[in-house]
This record gives sequence, structure tokens and C-alpha cells, in this order.
Amino acid sequence: MAEMFRLQGQGTSPGTAFGQIHLAVETEAMFSSQTNPSAERAILLDAVQVSIAALRALAARSPAESAAFLEFQIEMLLDPEITEMAAGRIGSGDGAALAWVTALDDYIAGFEQSDNDDVRARAADVIDIKNRVLAAMTGKSVADFPAGTVFVGKDISPSLFLAHDWSAGGGVVLFKGSAASHVSMLARAKSVPMVIGTGTFNIAGKTQLLLDGGSGCVVLHPSDEELRQALLTPLSMRQSADEGERPCPTAVRTADGAKISLSINVNDLSDLIGVDHAGIAGIGLLRTEFLMSSAADIANEDRQYGIYRQVLEWAGQKPVTIRLLDLGGDKPVPSADKGDWTSFLGLRGIRLLLARPEILRIQARALLRSAIHGKLKVMLPMVTLPSELERTVTIFREESTLLERCRVNHRIPPIGIMVEVPATALMLDTFGAADFFSFGTNDLAQYLTAAARDNAAVADIYTHAAPAIFRLLAHSLQIAANLETPVSVCGDMAGDPECIPGLLGCGLRHFSLAPVQLVAVRSQIAQFNADGTMAVDK
Repeated sequence: MAEMFRLQGQGTSPGTAFGQIHLAVETEAMFSSQTNPSAERAILLDAVQVSIAALRALAARSPAESAAFLEFQIEMLLDPEITEMAAGRIGSGDGAALAWVTALDDYIAGFEQSDNDDVRARAADVIDIKNRVLAAMTGKSVADFPAGTVFVGKDISPSLFLAHDWSAGGGVVLFKGSAASHVSMLARAKSVPMVIGTGTFNIAGKTQLLLDGGSGCVVLHPSDEELRQALLTPLSMRQSADEGERPCPTAVRTADGAKISLSINVNDLSDLIGVDHAGIAGIGLLRTEFLMSSAADIANEDRQYGIYRQVLEWAGQKPVTIRLLDLGGDKPVPSADKGDWTSFLGLRGIRLLLARPEILRIQARALLRSAIHGKLKVMLPMVTLPSELERTVTIFREESTLLERCRVNHRIPPIGIMVEVPATALMLDTFGAADFFSFGTNDLAQYLTAAARDNAAVADIYTHAAPAIFRLLAHSLQIAANLETPVSVCGDMAGDPECIPGLLGCGLRHFSLAPVQLVAVRSQIAQFNADGTMAVDK
């Protein structure tokens, strides 16, 4: 029997997976010599169109959040600059396949050489595009892998991940990879366990592998005892989840009786399936950028209105906090040249929307119209200056006036801000015009520590951010109390049982988290007092 071997990588999507390894083998393309430049150009253009059609078909049967990543690839293929680069090489004597691969490799290198981790992560999408078009030229389809197996390789393309059937289980282990890549985001959205950054390792024969997407641990040839211990946790979680499906109170209480409200974060309408409506206070964060499957949706007021109305009607009389489009950074901006929006320190969130007010005004009208269907609250992302809130409120009022003139039913909802910039948290007293505050601990932690949460080189710094975050939160919550402004927390900390005592100690009483985290957080809250101290059994 093969000896058990343990590796340590970085977990990017929690959960445990065990199965036979599917080792992805990189194949070298065979390049034929050019026969006729016109014929080679036709081969290239035909392969691009075939690839676009295949991606559109895949997007059509994918959830909105997943389809958005495919739209990014489609828009790249529709960009004439890429095909023109390859066509230029055909004119210099290369065949279609060689011209395409050479041009794309240069393009990929540009992404990989970026100083921005999130821009570097986009290289995987361009590699996916390169391989898909190359396969179309050679008549070979993009190969899937057996259901239930653990994919192991240098990287996995977003389109292959989406096309694969994960219902039978399985997971992903990558020698390299990035936590900021589209595949990592998709894995988290689909609850597929994933570990990256293990480095290459030897795989002989039909090897079985166990991976923990939370700790980043990978075990080759796991022993029966190792499997038993690893699989106990998912089993207990499933049992707790079954118990959690029973009716439960909207608010949980700490051991000493303080009332705590629990809301849910929503990335996709499918997240609402199976949620116990009676067991939540409402929706604390609806990420609208994930609900838009294309640039056309962002420009479609009626499409947005329909989505928001559907969510509000599902929630009934419970509040729904809808965040304005948080574009920029690693989220492509429709019809925009590459520029400041690709940086997490540049144009993103409300900064970008105010720079592109035509996008903001469309969303504002859709939200104003949908507000009559429930208890809507609107939240601004990445606010740094009071003037950003003031300008946004002005735009909502202007669009309200226009709707009034057209006799369109609407209502101006409460408008608050997401507190995720340290300067905002420190100067919260200058945001008295906000109707509510919601603390986004993900960005707050990485900006406070100057350590990107998706960069393995500084992961240790980021994971030790909690004490600084708690100190900043305590300061900010005192200001909010003086302003008598409602507060909540909606970042990853809100769903992390280990952070619950610290958050309670800061004075937080409203948490918004992923639906799958509700059971664990309810249980943790009940074990602590309102000041964050452990309850003592009498």
C-alpha cells in the first residue's frame, strides 16, 4: 500500500473532497505550415466564432453569477484587437494556429507581469480563450473529466469548471492558481472544495486524494483513520444543517439574553432556494454586480427592476439591503478602456459609478421603481468621502423627480454606506447623512493591514488582522451610537464562528452572512455573553 503523503497549499473554497485523481496533462499544439494567408485568416475567424457560440451556450445554462465570468471571455473574443494581432502574424507567414498562440501568449504575459494580483489572476481567462479557439481550429472539443474525481493540475479554465458536473462531488487542487481567479470565485459560489499553490508533486498510478479547502491541506493515499476524521466534520455539518431547516426564531440570543439579528448575503437568486424565510431578519447584502450576466443587463433598467422586485417580494416585509454595482478591481466595467478601474486603489465602487453616472442613473431608476414592492434599503460600496454619499443621494432625487413627471410609481428608499475604507471608519461622524452603516470586513482588513487577502505571500499578515479590526470597529460603533445610526456587519468575519466573540465585544448586534453559515453562527452566539465573554455554566 502506498505511503500517506501530506501537502500544504492555500484553501480558497471550504469543504472536504475525496476521490480518484484526474491529472490534467498539458498537450502541445501541432502547428502546420501556412498554405494561404486568406485561408488561414478564415480558419482563425471561424474558430473564434465557434468559440463565442460555445461560450454563449454555456452561459445560457449557467447561473447569473457564473455567466458573468463567461461574458468576460466573450467580450474579449469580440474585441477585434486580439484577432488583429493574430492576423498580423498570419500576414508575416505564420499559420493560423501558430499566429493565434503566439499573439495570445504575448497578451497573457502582459497580465502575468502586472503588479496587481487581481489583474494577474485574469491570465487564466486568457489562457482559457487561447485553448478554446485552438481546439476549435483542430476540431477537438474541450475535454471534460470524470465526475466525482479530484482535478489536479497547473490550472483549470473557468469554462471547463462551469461545464463540469459537480453534483457527484469532487474538488480541485492546483499546483499554482490564485485566490482572486474566476475559478476560485466560482468554486466558492458552487461550494466545490479547492486548494491552490501546492507546487508540483508526483502522482503514480490510480492515486486517491483527500483535500480540505478550508485549511489548504492535501493528503495523498490517506489512511482510513485520516478519512474518518476528515469526513466527520462534513457529516456533522450536514446533520446540523438538517436541524437548521426546522423553523427557528428570526433573532438568536446570547447566553445572557441579548438579541442578535441574523440576515443573509445573496450573490445569486439561487441562494434563496431552501432558505428558511422565518429564520432570518432579512437580506443584509445583495451583491448586484453578480446578478448582471452581461453588459447589456447593466444597461437594462427593466431587467434590473425585475430582479430587484423578485427579491423584495420573496422577502415580504423583511428588509432587503441592495448594494449598488461594485464594479472595478477584478470586476470588468462594460465598454470601458483598461485604466484606473483595474486597480483596487483606483476607480471602483461608488467612485466608478460617479465617474460613469449613466450606469448609476439606470440602477437608481430600477431601485426607485422596485422600492414600492418591499422594504428596500440601498447601500453604497467603497465610500471614502461624505461628498460621494451626497452626490449619490442627489442623483436618486433627480431620477425620482423624472419618474414623478412620468407618473411612474416609485419611492426613495433609505440610503446607507458600506464601511470598508479605514478612513471612512475613522471619520464616521462626518457621514451623519447616511441612513445606516454596514461594515465590510474583507476590504477593511486588507486596506487596514496593507495585505491583500488573496496573496499567499502576505496571508499570515491578513489572517492576523482581527485585533486591529476589532479596535477600529469599537471606535466606529461608538460614533454610530452617538449618531443613532443603525449598524451591521456583512463581511466574512460575520460568518466566521471564531470572530463572533470579538464582534459581540465591539457591540455589534446585526450580522449578515452566507446562508450556509447560519447554523454554526447561531450556535456560537448562544455560547457567549453580549460582551463577547464565554458563558459559564451554573
